[in-house]
Amino acid sequence: MVDDTPRQRILEATYACVARWGLSKTTVEDAAREAGLSRATVYRYFPGGRDELVDAVVAWQHLEFFVRLYQEVHGASSLEEVLERGLRFARRAVLEHEVLQMVLRTEPGVLLPKLTVETNRTVGLISGFLVPYLRDHELAPELDVDEAADFLARMILSYISSPGHWDLTDPAQVAELVRNELLPGVVGGDRADR
Repeated sequence: MVDDTPRQRILEATYACVARWGLSKTTVEDAAREAGLSRATVYRYFPGGRDELVDAVVAWQHLEFFVRLYQEVHGASSLEEVLERGLRFARRAVLEHEVLQMVLRTEPGVLLPKLTVETNRTVGLISGFLVPYLRDHELAPELDVDEAADFLARMILSYISSPGHWDLTDPAQVAELVRNELLPGVVGGDRADR
């Protein structure tokens, strides 16, 4: 079902304006015009004005990303498979997100603080998703499931944004990264070699 509420129309319109002009140049008036609504309607849904509106668009796109990520890894049978599929999808999604890439190129100082606010929520979402898969592994003696999930979530985010020498589009390299760098940080014994 398509969400055609005024709030959603405003979010989509603001996103279109950001894609066209960037974060700094997008105004409440631009969003209202693009949505075919009055400024008063925009302020009714976003009383904090432009800052609240931009924060809401970032949060909306953040949620959209995780819905798509969940769809990508849904049905994975192991922690290894979740990590491999998730890393490949996430890196590709970040690189192919034209608006994100444009804003990161042209206005990183405006966007990065907003993404930083979302980081704790992101870590929590990823951690919560990983917990059931981690329960099937013998963890390193000093870690509990929540600590292991938190560690993996933070490492995953790090590799998605800055993969270093790893090619996250190559399934063989992603499998090697998961087995040789991510899992040894959380699993005990020889379980990471499976």
